[in-house]
Amino acid sequence: MRRRGATLPRLLAPLAILALSGCIYGTARPNNDKVSPTLLRTSQAPSIDVIDTLEALVAAGRETTADREWAYFEISHRPPPATAADAFARAAAAGRIAQLRGLNAGALIKEVEHYGRLSNQLDPTFRDGAARRMLATLYVMAPASMVRNGDSETGLELLEALIAEYPGDVENHLRLGEAYVSLGDYDSAAPELCASQRGAAHLRRDDRQLLELLMQEARVSACPEGDGAP
Repeated sequence: MRRRGATLPRLLAPLAILALSGCIYGTARPNNDKVSPTLLRTSQAPSIDVIDTLEALVAAGRETTADREWAYFEISHRPPPATAADAFARAAAAGRIAQLRGLNAGALIKEVEHYGRLSNQLDPTFRDGAARRMLATLYVMAPASMVRNGDSETGLELLEALIAEYPGDVENHLRLGEAYVSLGDYDSAAPELCASQRGAAHLRRDDRQLLELLMQEARVSACPEGDGAP
């Protein structure tokens, strides 16, 4: 059995100290003047468009706390999701607020799990298994007490299955490499990180930055020559 990481997961760690001090995020719609105009223009758009717009801001490093709060408030106050896309958007929006709440993210993590599972049940092929990838990362990264239907072993198995099903999706290799790094299994992480490096042109800007950090942490200084992207 692979061990679970002993420290707070990378998903929750950055603002844990703020969470302990009593700061609470995402409980009310922020003032529009603090929200990106690009995001505000999605107020009448489908939930998946709202989260895609937020994710574009995140990838570019231009999103703010207000942007995350607005997207979560907007999506969570809509009717219950009836499609895989809507359920995925709800899970993703909750995940972005969970990153802000740190140690206080328990309810949000359960929300990510619930709507991620719903999205997968409604359409497991949505965006080439995006909900399963989200759930897999959650099961590896989140403390066991915050999730109900999986653990680090489940997460690794989901990611390995996704790689077998969608071998050309570089993000699957990145998430599996990240999972192994979080568990301290650097030997298993190395080939996944190298596969991600070969296909780095297909990754988002923030994921390319994450890849660099993971390779440093796993002490992967050089990769064997490959045949391009996986």
